[in-house]
Amino acid sequence: QVQLVESGGGLVQAGGSLRLSCAASGRTLDSYAMGWFRQAPGKEREFVAAISRSGSSTAYADSVKGRFTIARDNAKNTVYLQMNSLKPEDTGGFYCAAGAMTSRYAHSYDAWGPGTQVIVSS
Repeated sequence: QVQLVESGGGLVQAGGSLRLSCAASGRTLDSYAMGWFRQAPGKEREFVAAISRSGSSTAYADSVKGRFTIARDNAKNTVYLQMNSLKPEDTGGFYCAAGAMTSRYAHSYDAWGPGTQVIVSS
């Protein structure tokens, strides 16, 4: 089973940028499609972005399209989420997940990291 740990969260002003990282251990990351999800306080976890095993295919939630970019470096066993033009509504816990196939659905993923917090101030 792969273990995932996110990093890179923090406090940023609206309009700013952050890059989140998800480091994997236990198994090589190229065995998995990867996803990023977020959960705002009091709300359900929602899909943000996903990337195929090779990185050739990506998918984004409409709310982040054009602002966020998912990427992976299989040699470094790491997945990234570059977040630009951040908005206060982007605030929440961000979680990376590993699964057998690229999916927008949380139940499709088998392994999750503990999350990293992002706070966007207005």
